[in-house]
Amino acid sequence: MHFNQTNHHKRNILVVDDTPDNLRLLSAMLTAQGFEVRKALNGKMALTACQMVLPDVILLDINMPDMDGYQVCQQLKADDKTCEVPVIFISALDDVVDKVKAFDVGGVDYIAKPFHGAEVVLRIENQINLRLLQVKLQEKNFLLQQALDNLQASQVQQIQNEKMVALGQLVAGLAHEINNPISFIYGNLQYAGQYVQDLVNMIEVYQQEFPKPTPKIQQIAKDIDLNFMIKDLQNLIGAMYRGSDRIREIVLALQHFSRHDEAEMKRVNIHEDIENTLVMLQHRLREAADRPAILVVKDYGNLPLVACYASELNQVFMHLLNNAIDAIEEGVGSGENMALSGDKGQWGVGNQSSTSYSLLSTPQIRIHTEVTDLNMVKIAIADNGLGIEESLRSRLFDPFFTTKPVGKGSGLGLSISYQIIVQKHRGNITCTSDVGKGAEFAIEIPIEQPDISSQFPKSEKGLG
Repeated sequence: MHFNQTNHHKRNILVVDDTPDNLRLLSAMLTAQGFEVRKALNGKMALTACQMVLPDVILLDINMPDMDGYQVCQQLKADDKTCEVPVIFISALDDVVDKVKAFDVGGVDYIAKPFHGAEVVLRIENQINLRLLQVKLQEKNFLLQQALDNLQASQVQQIQNEKMVALGQLVAGLAHEINNPISFIYGNLQYAGQYVQDLVNMIEVYQQEFPKPTPKIQQIAKDIDLNFMIKDLQNLIGAMYRGSDRIREIVLALQHFSRHDEAEMKRVNIHEDIENTLVMLQHRLREAADRPAILVVKDYGNLPLVACYASELNQVFMHLLNNAIDAIEEGVGSGENMALSGDKGQWGVGNQSSTSYSLLSTPQIRIHTEVTDLNMVKIAIADNGLGIEESLRSRLFDPFFTTKPVGKGSGLGLSISYQIIVQKHRGNITCTSDVGKGAEFAIEIPIEQPDISSQFPKSEKGLG
């Protein structure tokens, strides 16, 4: 009976026995059946042979000096490389206790000496076929898991896209509604200011022409503090101008952030997008009851216009900046000292002895941009919060994984950011962190995307 070579190559059998005669007998028997046979006289040689070439099946003698078969099997099963290889024990002791122990340490079968050639070959064939079925099952399970992960990721992206479309429409609608009245106010402030100035001039002329007003006019001027009011009117008009202008800037930032009508890739000013996102987060950066205002340090490089999906890139900036603020607030809430003690660290704050939050340890977010040597644009967003443990960093971009307390985070932000940067923009996103000193997320995306590089002239003006 010859072994059917299912995968069109000789199956590799490792025979381990301290008796040379047994090795020769088994080797001749199995070679005649079409197997490729390797031999080992002891346990150490067997372990070394497995590391060199992984066998398909191991025939392992139980009674050997120095290291018996049970010990060899235990070491094989403890090694990720060899743990899946089927081990068939061989022994002259046809004892129930030995068989039980053989299965306990990970053996799959047991052959008693003296050998019966047909039985040995049949048992080996059975184990090889079982192993093939196991591998196929593992491959199917892997493909099913991969399909499930892809489905889950696409569902997460779809949900987020729907949320961002709805948010974009809401923001765009609000911006439009606010824009009309503020344009009316801003446009008429110029005339209101001129009218007020004309009235002030008229009063001054009256004061010159009639230097001695009636008692009633004197009383009214005293009651309203006319001189102060005339001086302060210009300040009021100036304040209203500045306030209206600020509202117009916010409306413009809302319109740019939403980009609800810009689904296609285009060239954008990355710094403008970051600034627009910061406008959206001003309410979180301001001073709070338990901490001072978060200082945003901008270290902008000289960037060209970058080809990207602007709306989705804004999502990434929003996620990363929100996470940085959360990390700082978590540090404040836990009473951790966010400054670098003993020396002047990355935030320029040190020499602190208190372990509680101090005004000296100013909460900061640093945004750094540059063009790398690989013609990529790098955007790094760093905070001086608590940092992230190394054991958690490898899971940060997994869907639904979050380091935040229950109810504080969905675990979707970084997963979505990964998809947008890596899969959609052919870039990469990484995290570096020093526990107790903060974390930095770095994004790198190509300046030119192959899909649209031919649509634009290459002589675009760079941005400071």
